[in-house]
Amino acid sequence: MGRVIAIANQKGGVGKTTTSINLSASLAEKGKRVLVIDTDPQGNTTSGLGLDKNELENTIYELMIGECTIQEAIVKNVTDRLDIIPSNVNLAAVEIELIDAEQKEYILKNALSKVKDKYDFIIIDCPPSLSMLTVNAMTSANTVLVPIQCEYYALEGLSQLVHTVNLVKDRLNPDLEMEGVVFTMFDSRTNLSLQVVENVKEHIQENVYKTIIPRNIRLAEAPSYGLPINIYEPKSAGAEAYRLLAEEVIARKF
Repeated sequence: MGRVIAIANQKGGVGKTTTSINLSASLAEKGKRVLVIDTDPQGNTTSGLGLDKNELENTIYELMIGECTIQEAIVKNVTDRLDIIPSNVNLAAVEIELIDAEQKEYILKNALSKVKDKYDFIIIDCPPSLSMLTVNAMTSANTVLVPIQCEYYALEGLSQLVHTVNLVKDRLNPDLEMEGVVFTMFDSRTNLSLQVVENVKEHIQENVYKTIIPRNIRLAEAPSYGLPINIYEPKSAGAEAYRLLAEEVIARKF
């Protein structure tokens, strides 16, 4: 039975999509069967894994509104052992389309139940907002992984996100847990990055992953080539960091 991890933070630009792509690819590289689900209308995980998001017949949008099955929405083997349910801008309309739908918080969970046992890990890239799509992801998930950028306002919004996780746990998904926090865009040359890491560790009770993702030019370049970092530049610091994070994620038991 696949472990479902929602990657969420309502702040944009914290490395959510970068983490979704590269954690998924690193888990697959380690022999795990992985499904990544893009629930962001920007579709950056989709294009970051080499798909043309404007040329797709079925996406998460068609799945959510009932126009296709989950099997029809899955694009197989974007890299070895890594499948994706893609997204594009059509998804922006889904909240309005489903405004009167019953049990709309469970649409993704119900769909995933049909394929969950085919995967070791299912990674859901959430949009940068606490929307119905994010609630669907958290209702489907076992755990929530929160990427935090090493910058001054890192803690801002984290308490709101933890509150949302607790609400979903109370009302929709009693099994939901915090996977933990992963620091991204770490710049070892600045005192600020070090201060942020210490500050967050002091203020939260959540698990903090030992692996810290560095600010890395190759990581920034890889999506424009439609490749995860472990294929684009396998010996880069970014690739090594995501491999270490994958090892930590595999080792965690829930």
